[in-house]
Amino acid sequence: MSVKVKDLKDARQLLLKEYRGALATLSQSLPGFPFGSAVPYCLDAAGRPLLLISRIAQHTRNLQADGRCSLLVGERGALDVQATGRLTLVAEARQLQDEVLIEMAAARYYRYFPAARNYHRAHDFDFWVLEPVRWRFIGGFGSIHWLEGVELANPFAGEAEAGMIEHMNRDHVEAIAHYVELVGLPADEPAEMVGIDSEGFHLRIGQALHWLPFPTPCNNPAMVRQALVQLAHAAVWPAAGQEQA
Repeated sequence: MSVKVKDLKDARQLLLKEYRGALATLSQSLPGFPFGSAVPYCLDAAGRPLLLISRIAQHTRNLQADGRCSLLVGERGALDVQATGRLTLVAEARQLQDEVLIEMAAARYYRYFPAARNYHRAHDFDFWVLEPVRWRFIGGFGSIHWLEGVELANPFAGEAEAGMIEHMNRDHVEAIAHYVELVGLPADEPAEMVGIDSEGFHLRIGQALHWLPFPTPCNNPAMVRQALVQLAHAAVWPAAGQEQA
């Protein structure tokens, strides 16, 4: 694997693994200065960060005037932030206006952040997506790159993904608990599967989100099913590219 391909993969997976970042907007009250704020996010079907933000928030007012922004995402819990991965996504923010797109965004976002369900209508929150312009990825000391062509579109988004998630949460609770045990995640609250993409899946435990990689990428739902069954019987979580016996 070339350095460029590896960096693209690492950047993509960092954005999948994390679920909150620092949003920098262009201040309207102090022109010329950046304004930073913390925001949760998940990725929409196209792989763009999806935000649910208040209409009265300062960052929203900034975006309404000028959609240029950036989202900084770093590895959670890193002891040395300069030696671990971080990603700056330079983007154009766009508020969703179409009701169909809003409903699709809501269905996805609420799986990841169910506590936010009442914000949209009751408290004047709106959905925004960040359209990527360019990526700046730092994989650690000496690994610093501007990246182009980071592909994040989810091939299963929609009915296929929703069906697989519903099936796993309804019929395979023990398998999900086994995944949690294999990777050493907290087990004080039950885990729920909330997302599936070609490279892995998201579990929500309480309010925390965790992305777990498949051993190999899955190109269709049948491959996803096979990977989940294999992991349910695994004694250890396999390394990338390692097939189960």
